[in-house]
Amino acid sequence: MSKKSKEEKWAIAHILSSYNNTIITVTDLSGAETFAKCSGGMVVKTSREESSPYSAMQSGFRVSRELRDKGIYGVHIKVRGPGGHKAQTPGPGAQAAIRALARAGLRIGRIEEVTPKSHDGSRRKGGHRGRRV
Repeated sequence: MSKKSKEEKWAIAHILSSYNNTIITVTDLSGAETFAKCSGGMVVKTSREESSPYSAMQSGFRVSRELRDKGIYGVHIKVRGPGGHKAQTPGPGAQAAIRALARAGLRIGRIEEVTPKSHDGSRRKGGHRGRRV
């Protein structure tokens, strides 16, 4: 075994990407300890740009910089949309966040889609006649 493979630490990057925000949280392999976190709102000023690919990319670069300082060079990625009775697909920032993590020099292991699916679960909000605009 080479020396480099011994010192290479891995983590899990949880990317929650909705149509309102993108949140990147990096934990250890068990998910107990958080190494770094960043969201779209921490990067841009206006609330309508929180979910944009640009803010997701900038937060991905921020997170990877923190990881490099802590000696983590590889991540497994778990992508998640809102799920439940909300949107099942991840928002526009998910792909940009993955690309930013890869471009920042982190090794990428597995990419999983872990959006929670409802099994005829709770009622959708909005009342009997829906949201009246």
